[in-house]
Amino acid sequence: MELRKDYILDRWVIIATGRGKRPEQFKNDEDIYSNDPGKEKCFFCPGNESMTPPELGRINDGDSKWKMRWFANKFAAVDKKGDPTIKTDNNFFTYSDAYGKHEVIVETNDHNRQLFDLNEDELTDLLKVYARRIDELINEKDTKYVCVFKNEGRKAGTSIIHSHSQIISLNIIPKEVQDKVEAVKKFDSCPYCDIIKSESDGERRVHEDDTTITFTPYASRFNFEVWIFPKNHYNKLIDLSDDDISNLASAMKRVLRKLKELNANFNMALYYAPKGDDLHFHIEILPRIATWAGFELESGVTINTVSPEDAAKFYRGE
Repeated sequence: MELRKDYILDRWVIIATGRGKRPEQFKNDEDIYSNDPGKEKCFFCPGNESMTPPELGRINDGDSKWKMRWFANKFAAVDKKGDPTIKTDNNFFTYSDAYGKHEVIVETNDHNRQLFDLNEDELTDLLKVYARRIDELINEKDTKYVCVFKNEGRKAGTSIIHSHSQIISLNIIPKEVQDKVEAVKKFDSCPYCDIIKSESDGERRVHEDDTTITFTPYASRFNFEVWIFPKNHYNKLIDLSDDDISNLASAMKRVLRKLKELNANFNMALYYAPKGDDLHFHIEILPRIATWAGFELESGVTINTVSPEDAAKFYRGE
């Protein structure tokens, strides 16, 4: 596995040929369970724990049965065996080993439930696991950033049907995160705090409570894209209070309930400040309803056929 940078652009790729050996549980664009191997053969189901790498942690449901567990990814995109040092040969070939950890969080012990189906308490537990894993991994030697993400459905990159999230720690700060950090530095104070105030009484607001706001972003890239922010300025998820996290989970549930109506594939990503930087923590949920084509790939400009104002109406149930 190798981390490689574009010749001249600040754009990175991971060459991980072993990932191609992952089991594929989807078939074309058919229903999510059209090629389901069943609970007996599912890596992530209770009773099959020996089919995964050793467990790193779990949440029990009151007895010996687990309701959430996490472990190293059997088909990892990165590992800690190599050299994290970034090197450049002949001016244009910048690289290192794909250095880091790749973990899986199985979100439920029920093979037939997806993130849509988790209740607010379960989503709260999941957010707390995210917070702990980020906090633990970011403090490991040579780790610069810890990506936490969810792929829901084939169009969003899922290969295993049983509901799960993933964590990848890296020896670089991803460009998307770095771009956000650098953009924030152009302002005298946090621009996201000001954006929250602007969107709180606007037509793109989806929902707001004492500590959390959900809105569809002004320049949405994806059909029905939605962002969830704590209204107080936190750089890290671990810094949120229990009430903040509970409200964040409630906001997630509202969005997921509506996305289930669309049977939408989606990605979910967490954004927070790298060490020594400032970035208002938030969650972005990115439905994968439309397909980016040549114009988007060449220009970097997205054509979105659903306005964020109409998307907000959908989420509000109007």
